[in-house]
Amino acid sequence: MLGRDARATSEVAPTAQALNGIWLTRGRDGRLTVYVHSADGRLRRWIQARPGGGPWTGSELATGGRLTHLTVVQDANAYVHFVGRRERASGSAVAVDIVYAIQYQTGRPVSAWHSLGNPHKDAPGGDRIGAPAVAVSGSGEVHIGLRNAGGGLMLRRERADGKWRGWEDLRGSRIEGDPTAVALASGVVEFFAAVEGGTLHWQQKEAGGGWHEAQPSRLAVRAGTSAALETAPGRATFYWTDPAGGVVAFRAGAWPMALGGAPGDGPHAAIRVALDGYDCTVLAHRGVDGTAAVGLGVTENEANGVWWSDTGIRCLGTPALAHDAYGRLVVAVIGEDGEPRLARQTDGPGLTLDDWRSV
Repeated sequence: MLGRDARATSEVAPTAQALNGIWLTRGRDGRLTVYVHSADGRLRRWIQARPGGGPWTGSELATGGRLTHLTVVQDANAYVHFVGRRERASGSAVAVDIVYAIQYQTGRPVSAWHSLGNPHKDAPGGDRIGAPAVAVSGSGEVHIGLRNAGGGLMLRRERADGKWRGWEDLRGSRIEGDPTAVALASGVVEFFAAVEGGTLHWQQKEAGGGWHEAQPSRLAVRAGTSAALETAPGRATFYWTDPAGGVVAFRAGAWPMALGGAPGDGPHAAIRVALDGYDCTVLAHRGVDGTAAVGLGVTENEANGVWWSDTGIRCLGTPALAHDAYGRLVVAVIGEDGEPRLARQTDGPGLTLDDWRSV
C-alpha cells in the first residue's frame, strides 16, 4: 500500500542479474500486452483476452537475429515500435546494426525487421555503439538516439513521408551509459544523458526541426538510471539515481530535487495518474534489495514529499507502469524466474495494489 506512512526498507545489494527489459502497453482496444526481452535475446509476448481482465495468451516473436538490447515504445495511435541493437558474426569480427519493427494492433504480427545500419558504417568502433533510446513525436515520426564509439550522441529519425533520414551527429562527448528520450505534446523531442562529470540535454528547436546545442550541467547522475516524463504541457521532468543514493527529479531551469527512495541499479519508470482529485506521478524502480519499489507524489510538487512503498516482490530489471482499460494503474515486473507478474490498483482512496499474479 502507498501512503504517508510507507517507507523504503531496501538495504541489501541485488544478487540476481537483470534481464534486458519488460514493457507493458495498452492497445486501442483497451487490452494490455506484456513484452519481455529475455537475456538469451528472445522476445516473448502475453496479451489480455479482454480489456481490463481475463486470461492471458502467450507467444514468442521472431527478432531478426540476436538483439543485445531492445527498446519498445508506443505512439499516440497505440502502434508499438521496436528498436534493437543487433549483433551478427562477420568473419572473425562482430557486425552491429540497429534494427526496427512495428506492430499496428494488439495481437497482430510484428512487421519484418528493417536494418537502420550503424552510424560508424565502415569506420572502426561500430561494435561499441550503445543501446537505442527511442521517442515517437506526435506526428508519428520515430527518433532513435544512441551513444557512438566516441561517446557522443547520434540520431536517426523518420521523415514525414515515412522514409528514414541518415544518421545525424548531435555531438557531445563522454556519455556514460545510454541516453533517455522523451516526446512532448508540443511535438518536439528531447534527449538527456549522463556524462563524465555531469549531464547533457538536447532540445529540438521545433517539431520536426533541427536541434539546439546540447546544454551541459554539473549535476551528478548515476549512469544508466535516468527516465523522463512530460509533467506539464511542453515540459519534461527527468528522474535519476544520485551517485550517493536516492532519487532526483530535475526540470530545465530549476534546481534538482531529492525524492528519497533506495533505488538499485537500472532506470526508473514514471507515469501520471489521477488520485483523489490530484494529478500525481508514480515512480517505480528495482530497489537495492532486489524488490520493486513504488513512489507517489503530486506532479511537479515534489517539495511536498514523495512517499515510497516497498512492494516486497523480487524482480529483475525495472518495473513497467501503464493504465488499463478502466484507467487503473497496472504495475508489471519480471520475477526472478523470468516470468512476468502484475498488480493492479484497487478501488478506494489513495493508491493500493492488489495481489501479484502471473500472466
